Amino acid sequence: MQVLKLRFLVDVSVGRKSEQYLNTAGHDTLCVREVSTRATDEEILELAVLEQRIVITMDKDFGELVYHSGRNHKGVLLLRLEDQTGQAKVCVLSEILKLHSEEIEGHFSVYQNGRLRIHK
Repeated sequence: MQVLKLRFLVDVSVGRKSEQYLNTAGHDTLCVREVSTRATDEEILELAVLEQRIVITMDKDFGELVYHSGRNHKGVLLLRLEDQTGQAKVCVLSEILKLHSEEIEGHFSVYQNGRLRIHK
């Protein structure tokens, strides 16, 4: 299966190693730290919609924005990897993109305990 080249907006919590991996893998990657160090979750989601990017985050508040507040999104990938190293996050991202790059765009997806749940 070929990995699609996607457009991502990477939240600060995800880390620099993941940002570097996505860039090296050829994805169009914008990091929140490059845009604003004080951006709210709402502003991050708005920017992602404006630029047609999938948000990659470790912040559970994005679920609240999408499901309870009904905010539009191009896709959100919530990584529940709180105690993982940067390299472990890269391995998870690599596997997700290898197996699910066609499915995560436009959906809210949660990776936890070795499983990816894609809410369509």
